[in-house]
Amino acid sequence: MCLALLRECENVETAEGVPLLEECFSPTYVHRLKYSGEWRDVEEPLLPGYVVAVTTDPVALSHKLYTVRDFSRLLKLGTEFIPLREDERAWIDKNTESGDRSIPISIGYREGDTLVITEGPLKGCEAMIQRIIRKKCVAILEIHAGNLKIKTEVGLALLPKKDAERSNKSSDE
Repeated sequence: MCLALLRECENVETAEGVPLLEECFSPTYVHRLKYSGEWRDVEEPLLPGYVVAVTTDPVALSHKLYTVRDFSRLLKLGTEFIPLREDERAWIDKNTESGDRSIPISIGYREGDTLVITEGPLKGCEAMIQRIIRKKCVAILEIHAGNLKIKTEVGLALLPKKDAERSNKSSDE
């Protein structure tokens, strides 16, 4: 879908002379799964079924989407287009880079009932976590686009406290 959108919007500019589609991506996240007794990093879509399109003119982009053969539309509430919330856009931008929109795995440990994240994109964002699926090494988060709530997963490896702290010290060096 991203390639189709980029192809369709190539060399198309807004009235201000900037490209209609600045960037188009489907963000992913990395988590760990055990295959044949060996842990492997696996990349999965962060927002399955959604594509993030960065534009200054969502109305013109919406009209351009009608020429794309595959099903695509911009999220709307009535006649208003719905962007991701500013804090969520900032979180994705902070933890990924243009050209590589993959969110790395976070590492942490449990101390009693408290979750402590020692490194990764979830560090300092523990309150965002709704649930943890330890077997899949993921944390369940909720991302908002207007009044639409999208549940998603982000990689989280829970290690014994000493291993998580050691991992954090080695990444600081």
